Amino acid sequence: MDSRPKVAVLGLGEAGGELALDLVAQGVDVRGSDPLVEAPPGVEQRRDDADAVRDADLVLSVNSAHDALPALENSLPALVPGTIWADLNTAAPEVKAALVDRATGIEVVDVALMAPVPGNGLRTPMLVSGTAAARYAALLTPLGADVTVQPGPAGAAIARKLLRSVFYKGLAAAVVEALAAAEAAGCADWLRGNISAELAGFDARTIDRLVDGTHRHARRRADEMTAAAEQLTALGVEPRVTAAARDLLRELT
Repeated sequence: MDSRPKVAVLGLGEAGGELALDLVAQGVDVRGSDPLVEAPPGVEQRRDDADAVRDADLVLSVNSAHDALPALENSLPALVPGTIWADLNTAAPEVKAALVDRATGIEVVDVALMAPVPGNGLRTPMLVSGTAAARYAALLTPLGADVTVQPGPAGAAIARKLLRSVFYKGLAAAVVEALAAAEAAGCADWLRGNISAELAGFDARTIDRLVDGTHRHARRRADEMTAAAEQLTALGVEPRVTAAARDLLRELT
């Protein structure tokens, strides 16, 4: 009798495909469904979501936030009681809670992927919450997955990731905007080096300095960002991030 865990991967794109391949390499019985992508080698192609999950112990939903709830609804008639439904999509906490409310006879876990999957696969750090989070960890950790259980209901894990995203994606947007303006001003290499040096100097005290300095010098910095926004406009770069920073600083004065 085959005792290997049976895992269904819904969504075989960049992230789902790599996770599926890593699972196959670990000897897992993997089946997958994706209307746009063929299953990678070693993954049994199933015709749709319901067909993919009908005999699965664990389902990894790796499609999109928009498809998270429809994927579960399409699969519900075929799911076996006790199956763990793991939603790996970067959806709002309310979506994760809606999955729990909609699920019957199965347990939903909220999996927040804390780094890009390409190049990491199963080693991608995962923060997991929900009633079956410990079961999820017990299934995947022995296969090489990097799983941290976050106490709380489904939605607790993704809430933490999204809070981090405000910083990380906001930082990325600021860098992109600043470099676009520097390119227009003819000093992109200088600014790139300056940003690199500043980021390399970050330590545990940096956050306190950033927060305290922002509140203490909000008025002066608001004026500075007003001038910066005007400069970007003159350079032909729309100051989206710059204007947002200016407006926040104004509110703190």
